[in-house]
Amino acid sequence: MSTYDPPPSYNYSQPQNSTMAIVSLVAGILGWTLIPMLGSIVAVVTGHMAKKEIRESGGRLGGDGLATAGLILGYISLGIGLIGVCIGLFFLVLFPLIFGVAIWQSSFLPQVFLAL
Repeated sequence: MSTYDPPPSYNYSQPQNSTMAIVSLVAGILGWTLIPMLGSIVAVVTGHMAKKEIRESGGRLGGDGLATAGLILGYISLGIGLIGVCIGLFFLVLFPLIFGVAIWQSSFLPQVFLAL
């Protein structure tokens, strides 16, 4: 009979995730659902703080992927919001100026305000 020696076990523990990285990811998700602009701004700020904290920890902290995901969610949400604001301003300000359509010169709106 041969004896089987199991391979030696290594005591490797995974580094603890950065709290800022978790906050960045949660805020990035909230930026898409419940609190759009505020959550996105918090995600971007805490994501950059978490990246710096992880980089300076010397391997004691993990969560770089969480911070990156929070940054991506935050920046994309802010970009879409900025595009939405630009489109809204175009239709409220520039569209009437370009095409000569003045909302207050329309025959419908003064009648609505006179009825009130």
